[in-house]
Amino acid sequence: MPSSFFLQKAETLEIQTYKKPKNIQELRKTHIPFSGLLKKHPYDSKKVVLITEPDSAGTSYYEFKTNDISCAEEMPAIVNIDGETITMARIWVKKKSIGIRFIPFVVEDIQI
Repeated sequence: MPSSFFLQKAETLEIQTYKKPKNIQELRKTHIPFSGLLKKHPYDSKKVVLITEPDSAGTSYYEFKTNDISCAEEMPAIVNIDGETITMARIWVKKKSIGIRFIPFVVEDIQI
């Protein structure tokens, strides 16, 4: 099978790319990095959604305001079992910012 069969075009980041900081040590003092698949918020243009481990059954989601993100870096893309390319990103969010973490779960009875 030709190698071009497996290669997929990677999609670009859906937020404005910020300049990479000159001093990463200074950035670490004031920001926290988060990694995953970065998407536009479905109905609020001032927010983004970050999907951690997008190809996993146990994924979680983060929601951040775009004003709280100072830097975004493109990371190596991953390819899922269906051959689709997933573009990953690392974002640097200001400390003390308010974010929302969504963790999906199955509602079931617990046997004691």
